[in-house]
Amino acid sequence: MPSYSQGVATGRTAVILPRGQVKTLAIQVTRTSDCTHRRHRLERGICGAHGRTRTKISILVYIELMETRKVPSVNDIALNIRRIKERIGIAAEACGRSAEGIILLVVSKSFPKESIAQAVEEGIRKFGENRVQEAEGKILQFDKSLNLEWHLLGHLQSNKARRAAELFDLMHTIDSAKTAGKLDQACMDLGKVLPVLLQAKLGGEETKSGVDSNQVRELCEAVSNYKNIRIDGLMAIPPFFDDQDDARPYFAQLRELGEKLESEQPGCLGRRHLSMGMSHDFEAAIREGATIVRIGTAIFGARQYYG
Repeated sequence: MPSYSQGVATGRTAVILPRGQVKTLAIQVTRTSDCTHRRHRLERGICGAHGRTRTKISILVYIELMETRKVPSVNDIALNIRRIKERIGIAAEACGRSAEGIILLVVSKSFPKESIAQAVEEGIRKFGENRVQEAEGKILQFDKSLNLEWHLLGHLQSNKARRAAELFDLMHTIDSAKTAGKLDQACMDLGKVLPVLLQAKLGGEETKSGVDSNQVRELCEAVSNYKNIRIDGLMAIPPFFDDQDDARPYFAQLRELGEKLESEQPGCLGRRHLSMGMSHDFEAAIREGATIVRIGTAIFGARQYYG
C-alpha cells in the first residue's frame, strides 16, 4: 500500500509509490459504501461499523496512474485477436447469428501506441478509449489514411465535449441531455453529425454512469431533438460475475429496452446498436443480441497498476 500525507482533505498530495517513485496526484475525500477496481483508493481506515454496509472515508486517487506492464509481443496480440474472432464466430453461430453483424471494438485504454499498432497490423480498425486527453495523445500519432475509428467509452464531461467531437467517431456514454446539448453544439460548429449511444444503468451500481432504464425513453426523446448528433443505439455495463451466464438477464434487459423504444417510436435508435459485453462476458452478450463487443484485456493482457 502506498503511503501518503496525513491530514489532507482536498488538494494535492505526494504519493510514495513502490521502487521509490513519487507522483503528485489530485485527491478528494468522499463517502463511499462500496469499492470498485475502476478507481484506486488509498483508504485511511477511518470508518464506522454498520454491518456489511459500513461507510468508509476514502481518498480517491483520480488516476494519472503509474502503470507498468510488459507490452505483449506481436505474436501474442495476433494470436489473441484470432482467438477472439473465433469465439465471436462460435457464439454467433450458436444463436443463429452471423459474426459479420458483430463489431469487435478493441479497447485500447491505458495501452501504448505500440500495442495499438500491432492490432492495426492484424486488421483491427475500431478502438475504444476512456479519456479524451489520453486518447488524443494516441489518435494523433496514427495516419488518417489508416481509416481508424475511435470510440469514446468513458464518461464525457461537458467541458471536454468540443475536443471529443473533434477526435471521436462514436460516443457510447451519453447519459444526460445537458451533455448531449454541449456535444451537439460542438458538432454544429465542426459541421459534422456524430453518432452516439445512450448509456443505460441496469445494475443500480452507484459507481457506474448511465441513466436508469425507466429514464432512457425520456433521454431518447430529448437527444433526438438535436440535429448534429444521431442516436444509434444503447450501451450498458452490467455487474461483474464470475459466470458470464449470470450477466445474461442484464443483456436481455438492454435488448428488450431497445425493442420497446423502437416499437413505440420506429427509427429512434438509428442503427439499433447494442454495445454490451467485454472480455469476461462477451459471448453471453452476443447470445442476447450484442452488435458491439468491447474487448481489451483478452487481447492486450491485464492492466497492472501500482498500489
